[in-house]
Amino acid sequence: MSAAAQTLTPSAEARSFLDREHRLLIGGEWVKPARPEQIEVIDPATEARLATVAGAGAEDVDRAVKAARQAFRGEWSRLTSYERTRLIWKLADELEANLPLATELEVLDNGMPKMVAMYSIAKFGGEFLRYYAGWATKIHGETIPVSPAEARNGDSLTYTRREPIGVVGAIIPWNAPLIMAILKLAPALAAGCTVVLKPAEQTPLTALFLGELVRRAGIPPGVVNILPGYGESAGAALAAHPDVDKIAFTGSTEVGKKIILAAAGNLKRVTLELGGKSPMVVFPDADLERVIPGVTRGAFFLQGQNCMAGTRLFVHEQIFDTVVERVAAMANGFRIGQGLRDDVDLGPLISAEQRERVMGYVDAGRNSGATLVCGGEPLPGKGFFMRPTLFSHTTMDMKIAREEIFGPVLCVQSFADSDLQKVADEANRSIYGLSGSVWTRDISVGHRMAAMIDSGQVSINCHAAVDPAIPFGGNKQSGWGREFGREGLEPYLKTKATTVLY
Repeated sequence: MSAAAQTLTPSAEARSFLDREHRLLIGGEWVKPARPEQIEVIDPATEARLATVAGAGAEDVDRAVKAARQAFRGEWSRLTSYERTRLIWKLADELEANLPLATELEVLDNGMPKMVAMYSIAKFGGEFLRYYAGWATKIHGETIPVSPAEARNGDSLTYTRREPIGVVGAIIPWNAPLIMAILKLAPALAAGCTVVLKPAEQTPLTALFLGELVRRAGIPPGVVNILPGYGESAGAALAAHPDVDKIAFTGSTEVGKKIILAAAGNLKRVTLELGGKSPMVVFPDADLERVIPGVTRGAFFLQGQNCMAGTRLFVHEQIFDTVVERVAAMANGFRIGQGLRDDVDLGPLISAEQRERVMGYVDAGRNSGATLVCGGEPLPGKGFFMRPTLFSHTTMDMKIAREEIFGPVLCVQSFADSDLQKVADEANRSIYGLSGSVWTRDISVGHRMAAMIDSGQVSINCHAAVDPAIPFGGNKQSGWGREFGREGLEPYLKTKATTVLY
């Protein structure tokens, strides 16, 4: 394993953005917060201060919700679906025209490798926006052939309309901040909603940059409002606000439960994309040339800081030692360093606090009797770097196998039983059900096992297959509702039935 020691400095264009005054976007204008709250943004690769941004409080949330409500009732509501399509498409154009700067800011903000950021922004930025831009013109109602009691002696017509839900509060995490913002904005705008977006306090920069692109695209003032702030202040106020019609939240299961309680006041709709502890099941006939890179990247992508991470690896005993050895070798070969470098595979964890939390799980793994195969330690020097960690001979009774770690820790256990249901039962011993994968050359076994795994998404011979058109979301305590695809549009719409008597 190598660590890229050289540190690159931000480009002049990025430095210009970082050094400016960062305010709140409310009603189409950059405004100061009601109270002088400031958030220091730290580069997780260098521990240096990147920027200082304004922090929103409850008063700012109220201003933003009012602006969003006014926009919802005003110009935005009068635009045709074709005009919404063009504006969302224009936002995609602006994003792609500024891809290098957006990528650099995402890397500085979050620490992820540059190639990961560039691919993600292009794939789930521009493509995702254009996918939902196409849906704006395809939101249809129905006519229903019924005869209500009032129409027994005459003719009637009953039809439905699909209408935007209203003002959406979107609360996003720090692990892929720009992409998470777009995942919320695109379907909401396609449906005709307005949005108040609260990025994570650790990573507000790309959300603010997105706010600039929203203005350049010509999206009317108040349709998109952006409020960096702390969860306990801005996030809580947004979740509880009586004039917010829906909350779209991505984050931890623990916070998701608090969102539900806060949203109960006006019974606002809630969609939740929460934690995961995804299983990857490898059968003895699997193609190891696909398995090894697939499960290793599936576990350590974004330094394991992603909800879909395959952090529980179940391997048949016939190939257990081989798989463990080869996964460890690949993990040990990852180059770790500042994400701005081209030769880096893994970046830092988001913060010192997060690394300390992950190291606590590593200690728990050691103490529980699991075998530490590789990693298990931070890198020396500046930055919140940690070596990818592999534990073998784990069991589902261990804390490291049960709980979401959100870091580069993979737990491997063997199975011998040919009874697929028993294998599935072990894979399903989790409060989570977000993603999963099955690895086998026998497609019949692949389909049967995929059907048995209780997750919102399961892949065969790959892990975490994602596309703007593939529905994504969790079962059990991994969430409510779905994002992506047609299903991802539904939470932003409501149905109105109208009956006419002739």
